[in-house]
Amino acid sequence: MASEYIEWTAKEQLKGVMDEHGEYLIRLAYLYVKDWAAAEDIVQEVFITYYQKAAQFQQRASLKTYLSKITINKCHDHLRSWKNRRSIFTESLGQLISRNQTPEEAVEQLSGQAALMKKVLSLPIHYREAILLYYYQEFTTKEISQLLGCSENTVKTRLRRAKNLLKDKMDAREWEGLLDE
Repeated sequence: MASEYIEWTAKEQLKGVMDEHGEYLIRLAYLYVKDWAAAEDIVQEVFITYYQKAAQFQQRASLKTYLSKITINKCHDHLRSWKNRRSIFTESLGQLISRNQTPEEAVEQLSGQAALMKKVLSLPIHYREAILLYYYQEFTTKEISQLLGCSENTVKTRLRRAKNLLKDKMDAREWEGLLDE
């Protein structure tokens, strides 16, 4: 009877954690893997891992930070996987075959925030994660260093290099517009 109550309590706690952090973690995973279905699968794995290892959580950081760290690690595993590389190859091949867009459609697709996000997502993973965690998820450089397991100065260097790479990818008018925001 007592073990059933403990199991029920653990399931209710997990449900609360999923409700509170699920959407955020899916968005975070999507920013890494650029595939909504894969992001959802990764977050499912994150919650399974959390459920299995909840006793290991030592509360040295917030639960959100802890779950974010697990999500980032799972995203890195996914990006290194053979299945992902095969998927990227198939998608690239499909895009090469079906470039039947009008100029208006191409301009519309690359306009505004979509263009910026596309450029951010095209950065190498170390720079992309620094930009996304700092500007989009609003973590401090100290929190990012804890999440990524590197020094705060490394995070600052990655942010600076990422901004320089973005500056090179954007024309002067776009870059000046970003500086004003």
